[in-house]
Formats: sequence, structure tokens, C-alpha cells
Amino acid sequence: MTPLSIAEINLHSPYEVRMMGESSIEFYTDFGVHYGVEFVRDDILLNRAAYHLNIVNANHRKSPNDPKVKDTIIFIVDEFFRQNNTTLLYICDTGDNKQSMRNRLFERWFETYEKRWSFTFISSSLLDEDNNVNYAAIILRNDNPYLKEIVNEFLETIELLGNKPTQL
Repeated sequence: MTPLSIAEINLHSPYEVRMMGESSIEFYTDFGVHYGVEFVRDDILLNRAAYHLNIVNANHRKSPNDPKVKDTIIFIVDEFFRQNNTTLLYICDTGDNKQSMRNRLFERWFETYEKRWSFTFISSSLLDEDNNVNYAAIILRNDNPYLKEIVNEFLETIELLGNKPTQL
């Protein structure tokens, strides 16, 4: 992964961000919520280079509806794609049974993204062995030279797992 430019993100982001490691960023909201955003290399789901997007409320404080969080995350993801023409995977955490809400929120954020037409975004719900609904999505730039191959692989994986995806 090509490193992200914190200076570029901070030019646009309503919250100041800082690097925590090679692929991790953090920021604090006006409400004291500490967010971590991490890009983790995926070696399992796709054959081509891909990264998981992890968004973590690090101090577990209740987060009010704060549009600055959305804007900050979008600028971080935008910088990721400015530096890397690869696949981003987003899988909603199921630890607290709020994965459906997280999925809707992330999809709504993407729908408001001004450059969304430059990307392919495919999401799906998946049932696990305990009948919990999990949500997964991929995001790719439309100029990715492996776009069709990656989309087909994702769709085949979803089909293999027994669910039909939706495209935004």
C-alpha cells in the first residue's frame, strides 16, 4: 500500500487526523470520540491486492450524529484511492449486533460522496452458520485494470455463500 498523505487529508477534513502506524489513522471528534481508521491487507478473499477498511470507535464513547465523522472518513478513503488503485473491502463488525445499522450508514455515506460515479460499489448480506446477518462490500475505482475480474470474483464468492448482491 502506498502511504497516505496526512497533509492532503487535513487540507479537506473537518477533523485533524494523524498517522498511528504505516496504515492506521486516528482522529478525535468534538464529542471526545476517538476513531481509528485502518487499512489491513487481505490475503484470503480476493486474488488481487485488496485491503479491509476498519473503522473503530477506540474509546467506545457514544457517537452522536456527527456529519464531520462522515466527511473525515470520506477524505481518508478518498486519499487511499488517490494513492492506491486497488480494492477496498468493508465488512461490518457483528460483535454488538449493530452490523445492519453500520451497513446502512456506510452505504448512505457512499451515496453522498461527490466522486461516487468514479467507483464501483457492490454490497451484499451474508448469513453465517449461526444465522447472523453479516454485510460485506467492495469498492474499486472504475479505472482499475482488473475491475471486471475482481467484481466477478466477489460476485462468485457471494453466490457461493448463497446470497445475491446489490449494486449501488
